[in-house]
Amino acid sequence: MTNDDLERLELKLAYLERANQELSEAIFRQQREIDDLRARLGAIFNELGAAKSERRGFSAADERPPHY
Repeated sequence: MTNDDLERLELKLAYLERANQELSEAIFRQQREIDDLRARLGAIFNELGAAKSERRGFSAADERPPHY
């Protein structure tokens, strides 16, 4: 193995290590965003459940006439 071959392998390894680090950081950011979205979705479901339990019955007197 010549010095050029060794240098080329070291360069490829450096690029691969950098790419691996960038991918790892991207996955970490995506997982954090997924966790945040799950928490927000859970809060929305809780609000929806609370709104359903507080909903009162519908009556025709509650509806506005069409000309308003």
